[in-house]
Amino acid sequence: MTAVTDHWDHSDHTGDNEGRGERGRHEGRGEREGREGREGRGEPGGHQGPGGREGRGGRRGRGDGEHARVEDDGGGADDASADADSETAWDDGLIARRVSETAEGQAVPEKVVDTKPPAVTPLAYDGSLRSRLDALRELVGLSRTRLDSKTLAEAGRVLDEAAARRRLSGQHTVVAIAGATGSGKSQLFNALAGVAISETGVRRPTTAAPIACSWSDGAASLIDRIGIPGRLRRRPLQSPEAEAQLGGLVLIDLPDHDSAAVQHREHVDRILALVDAVIWVVDPEKYADAVLHERYLRPMAGHAEVIFVVLNQVDRLPGEAADQVLDDLRRLLDEDGIALGEYGEPGASVLALSALTGDGVGELREALGHFVARRAAATRRISADLDAAAARLWPVYATERRTGLSEEAREEFADRLADAVGATAAGEAAERAWLRNANRACGTPWLRLWRWCQDRYDLMPGRLPVRTQADEEATARQRVEQAVRTVVEQAAGGLPTPWAQAVREAAVRGAQGLPEELDELAARVGSPAGRPPRPGWWPAAVLAQASMTIFQVIGGLWLLGQIIGFMSPNLGVPVLLMAIGIVGGPCVEWACKLAARGPARRYGQEAEQRLREAAASCGRANVLDPVAAELLRYQEVREQYARVTGVGASVG
Repeated sequence: MTAVTDHWDHSDHTGDNEGRGERGRHEGRGEREGREGREGRGEPGGHQGPGGREGRGGRRGRGDGEHARVEDDGGGADDASADADSETAWDDGLIARRVSETAEGQAVPEKVVDTKPPAVTPLAYDGSLRSRLDALRELVGLSRTRLDSKTLAEAGRVLDEAAARRRLSGQHTVVAIAGATGSGKSQLFNALAGVAISETGVRRPTTAAPIACSWSDGAASLIDRIGIPGRLRRRPLQSPEAEAQLGGLVLIDLPDHDSAAVQHREHVDRILALVDAVIWVVDPEKYADAVLHERYLRPMAGHAEVIFVVLNQVDRLPGEAADQVLDDLRRLLDEDGIALGEYGEPGASVLALSALTGDGVGELREALGHFVARRAAATRRISADLDAAAARLWPVYATERRTGLSEEAREEFADRLADAVGATAAGEAAERAWLRNANRACGTPWLRLWRWCQDRYDLMPGRLPVRTQADEEATARQRVEQAVRTVVEQAAGGLPTPWAQAVREAAVRGAQGLPEELDELAARVGSPAGRPPRPGWWPAAVLAQASMTIFQVIGGLWLLGQIIGFMSPNLGVPVLLMAIGIVGGPCVEWACKLAARGPARRYGQEAEQRLREAAASCGRANVLDPVAAELLRYQEVREQYARVTGVGASVG
């Protein structure tokens, strides 16, 4: 039987080993003499190595019953560097001596270490997982300016861990053994390894630091990622059967998750986020512990396919009590939302065993062997992490109804801005201006004189209530603000809170200075320069009105000449001329008014439409376009979020 070997990587821990070697050399040469005498000469199974030097656990010694072996796990160091590093590396002397005692008196053939590093095949993600990771990366990039870093922290961590895991070995599966104080996880760790690697005992907590055990080479980078130093890396009991069954397995023994030492709990939380799978070890006394279920199992409900739940110490349960406890454990897991892998369905594996007697350990070893052989744990873990990150982001991306600005909302906003700039009033004013121009050209001189006098009288102080410019500006500003508030509420309705806030902020920024721009626009567009255009019939109407006036003047002068005796009496012709002029003038004016109504109305409508379009264009550039840009960004992130969740359709 081959004894357990100290397993560490030279290339990955050179600085750490040098520091420890330096400390080992400074521990006192006098002390070394006494220790070497006890360990190398006085104790069975050990003697002084060549050159009179004997290491402390991590140093390589040669004895009749033990050959401590240092292997290069993908580090790429040659034999000379391995010998040099092995002198400076050290290990847990207590564990090393216990391992030595298990192999005492057995002849162990020295294994030739191949200095060529083993070929490591990186982990390969399938197309669906790559697409989801790319979508999450795009999602985070699009959301950085809209969401706070705390909201995106978990998504960023998943992306970082997925990228880091992808660069490492895809032929190895990292499985952590976690459990509460006294659950027997270290005992189970040793039972799976086939040799006492992790220290066990009644002292609590027993496991102070995580220990790694690898069944095959090439896992050094994976263990480095977890942060386990070389002095805490081991190799299991070597046998062809174990290597064939658990080849590619990297087993991590964690400290107690309920340890009184804060550092131990920190180790557990950190490593659980890095491993590919977890074996939760519970005992008959603490299997229903609220801390275990609420802090660990329930949040990891989506990781059921990479979870093993082991009920240890069943040898302490009499009769059918073990089955009853196991059924109750399954019930609690179901309440936690963890799917159970029963009847061929994907989910967590629930087993009962006794690490002390070995009952059920073979079943767990077989289940681990099938689990590791599929080489799918890492991708399942990343996929579950993606699901968990997407679930946390649901409130900031999902909506329960369709969002966006409808055409009715856009038209209502344009109408409100048109009212604010007085587009209707401007159109009516343009129509009146056209009619006044027509009256000036086609009206009788006497009527125009009377209207001029009337206008002058109306413009006298105190005749008409005049609204001050300040009142008009205040009213227009209120209308603009009301229009902006209305369109923002319609656009942000139903959006998640961060995106609704982004829409409001975009609208507020765009609305700054909008009333002033609309005022300038109304002054520039609402009042056309010059007189309104004249239709083609206006010259004929002017000529006819002039003729009627001439008739009146001729008839009047004729009658005046007859009165003063300048002309011969003849009342018929001058009276007829005056009657034609007096009656014909108003008739021409009335006819011109009828003919002018259509062109005046069209002229007013054109003026109103120009002002409406100008106001709508100004509002669109300042408010609607920024709001639409935010809505478009939200639509993009919602599509990316749908890809992250794997549904392939928009969410909400």
